[in-house]
Amino acid sequence: MRILIVEDDTNSRKFLQKILSKYGECDVAVDGLEALEAFILSINDEEAYDLVCLDLMMPKVDGVATLKAIRDLEKRKKVRHEDRVKVIITTALDDDEFVKSASELGYNLFISKPINIKLLIEGVANMGLVSTGLN
Repeated sequence: MRILIVEDDTNSRKFLQKILSKYGECDVAVDGLEALEAFILSINDEEAYDLVCLDLMMPKVDGVATLKAIRDLEKRKKVRHEDRVKVIITTALDDDEFVKSASELGYNLFISKPINIKLLIEGVANMGLVSTGLN
């Protein structure tokens, strides 16, 4: 599994990378602009990401604009809806309007910070990307 972690906070980025690296190759981006560059490269190289963990509040390009650009690129590349990258939104924000605008673009899971590891892994498993071994 290929994972892109988009997080401007160093501690959150390292935390997500530590947890998710057990399940696949992790790339990191510190803002939305870096994330879009990485995502475009992955699509052009035909090595698309399976999962993007995306913080909403970031410098340069925020998470909502980043998600919109990702979905627009997938549409232009004619990626089937079921083959689109899975997206987990992470945020400490409790601005309902901001979160609602992200939901309209189509994310798969929303997790508030601080991130609950069990919820994160169960969410990724529910997307069919990993097996948790929990029964």
